[in-house]
Amino acid sequence: MYAQLQAYGNVKKLTVPDGRELESSILTKAAYLLTYCKNNWDDQGRDAKLDEALKFNQNVWSIFQSELSKADNPIPKKIREDILNLSIFIDKRIIDLMVAPSPEKLNIIININLSLAAGLRGSANGI
Repeated sequence: MYAQLQAYGNVKKLTVPDGRELESSILTKAAYLLTYCKNNWDDQGRDAKLDEALKFNQNVWSIFQSELSKADNPIPKKIREDILNLSIFIDKRIIDLMVAPSPEKLNIIININLSLAAGLRGSANGI
């Protein structure tokens, strides 16, 4: 999965020169993967798709955590702290979904991903 994320990022770098647009696109893709699982919950193969979507989201948020933790990150400290707190919540929700899957539990991660993606499209600084 990490190789797919890296490949996706490499392609997006070629087509999207702006870092926050890349971040927005990746968050949107993460939300789409979860939305697909939610909308196709009763389909055969759901567990594999859900696992893929959760791992993708976990990788995205782990990268954000790493970037936001850097001392030279240009995002204001309060915003970094708020996003890091969100990332902790996302981590807990992903683990909860791995233990006890439920389509309703996907909503909050989908909404956070899409809200942050929308904010990045309208902001001056990326993550």
